[in-house]
Amino acid sequence: MPRKRTLIPAPLAWTAQPAPVPPPLLPVVAERGGTQLRTPLPVAIVDTREQNPLSFRRFKGWFARIEHRALRLGDYSIQGMENSCVVERKDLADLIHSFTTNRTVFIERLRRMSELPHSLLVVTASLSEIKSDYPYRAANPNRITQSLLAVLAGLRVPFICTETHELGEEIVASYLYQTFLYDWLDRNGHGRYLADGDL
Repeated sequence: MPRKRTLIPAPLAWTAQPAPVPPPLLPVVAERGGTQLRTPLPVAIVDTREQNPLSFRRFKGWFARIEHRALRLGDYSIQGMENSCVVERKDLADLIHSFTTNRTVFIERLRRMSELPHSLLVVTASLSEIKSDYPYRAANPNRITQSLLAVLAGLRVPFICTETHELGEEIVASYLYQTFLYDWLDRNGHGRYLADGDL
């Protein structure tokens, strides 16, 4: 007798398919008294030595322009804030290499980043990938994960993991935009907040 097919799968058979929504026109806007402030757009800087760099082409309305030039520290920054705002980006293979073979150099770079007011480490891999076995690599996933947490707890350099390269692009673009915006508001006497009464 043929088995009857169910039209709706059992709940345990459902799989969550993450589908990030498109990015907003602007990450955030600043308002005072209910009126949007006319704020300038930052100039994003991409280090010329960055391999497989993040592309900010999808975020044209977020930046006045994008420059490619060598940075003293990090992979991404904002024009005029190169000594105060740095983003270091790693994919999984580079993260593993940085915490093993190249550990001394990488830790020194993170120490220098920790001295800046705005620094961020972005890993374009999910935390579950970082914590899983690495095919063809002898590195220990626990060591890599604990090294990331030590960077956060010991050096106070925050990190964000993104599941995809594209999501990493949006996170870094938004971080750069917002860091510039808060700095501009502060320097121009508006205070470090976006709207009246916000956090």
